[in-house]
Amino acid sequence: MNISVAGNMHLALSAVWTHRFRSLLTILGIVIGITTVVTVASLLTGLREGVVVFFKQMGPDNIFLYKTSGDPSQDSRIPKERQRRALKPEYADLLKRWCTSVEDVGLELLLPAAVDGNPITARVPGYESDTINVTGRSPNMVDIEPRDFAAGRFYTSEENQRSAHVAVIGASVAEALFPDGHGVGRAIMMDGAEYFVIGIYEKAKGGFFGENGMDNAIDIPLQTARSRYPQIDRFMITAKAKAGKRDDAYQEVEGVMRRTRRLSTATPDDFSISTPDQIIQQFDRITGLIGLVAIAISALGLLVGGIGVMNIMLVSVTERTREIGVRKAVGARKRDIVGQFLVEAMTLTGAGGMLGIVIAVLITMLLGALVPSLPSSVPTWALVTGFTVSVAVGVFFGVWPAVKAAQLNPVDALRYE
Repeated sequence: MNISVAGNMHLALSAVWTHRFRSLLTILGIVIGITTVVTVASLLTGLREGVVVFFKQMGPDNIFLYKTSGDPSQDSRIPKERQRRALKPEYADLLKRWCTSVEDVGLELLLPAAVDGNPITARVPGYESDTINVTGRSPNMVDIEPRDFAAGRFYTSEENQRSAHVAVIGASVAEALFPDGHGVGRAIMMDGAEYFVIGIYEKAKGGFFGENGMDNAIDIPLQTARSRYPQIDRFMITAKAKAGKRDDAYQEVEGVMRRTRRLSTATPDDFSISTPDQIIQQFDRITGLIGLVAIAISALGLLVGGIGVMNIMLVSVTERTREIGVRKAVGARKRDIVGQFLVEAMTLTGAGGMLGIVIAVLITMLLGALVPSLPSSVPTWALVTGFTVSVAVGVFFGVWPAVKAAQLNPVDALRYE
């Protein structure tokens, strides 16, 4: 008596549906495990996409130099890095002169949120914003890190040389200060000085958790920032490599910086040098650890669910002993019995996997609706992997009950009460 795979699946579905409440309780651990790993994978995938887009905007061929590692807008948490010598503005000219693989070099002065204990805010009559990032940038930064403009333009070299009080603001700053949408040509007050808005950036793409610090930027000419804040030395250098020569440019920049700062061969760098790819790799390492935690949690759920499936299948074998005896008596082979119970176990765990995937997708969609700043994207590989793993759990934990059923003596099975 041969039963096709389709027939086995029909028998399995009938058995699962007959005891649907018991089956649901059995696969609860699998549902929790698959829901956890798919949800976390979706959130991390969406977050990574935002980060990749963010750093692509900063220029894939760019090399960033700063005194400390981490976010340049914040003080380093590593005491040794805080004690490093600041970068000097003259380094930009040296890099441009000595690095043959570098196309251009830009310089920025990053102003802290508060100067001399006074927070820097931007205001106009009736409106004020304190969530701003003020940076003095050299005029060529508009070519090194190109940005789209919603209105206006970037400042010129002439405006930079005469320390003009002009500013280019981000989309969020423009919305906060000029809700009517007309900011170009109007004045803002910032730290006791008046600046005229000559440009407004388009809303930036990507970012961390849907937020992009570029939207809170207020860029002023580098010489203006240096003349107003001579006590600030938080300089950042951005070197743009020639097309296809970023690796060569990276080595040249690092070598020139080490020679300029007179570091011996055995002395590690006393400055931070990075590229967008390296920053993304660091982010991947962090998210990889989060992913491992999620996998550990889901593995525990799958283990509990698998043991539950094994238990319920053993109970099913006992309950259906006479049925197994009848099937063997009419010609069913051992492999037919094994196939029937294996398919039933796979159907049980597969249903748990599908339910977990549906719940994970709904949670992801709900989070995206409630928290728009939290990017989420359900990757296809997570769906396929989740379902495959759930079915594999059914195979692994269903083998013993299936073999036990196949080894039953048909005579004893027929006499079983």
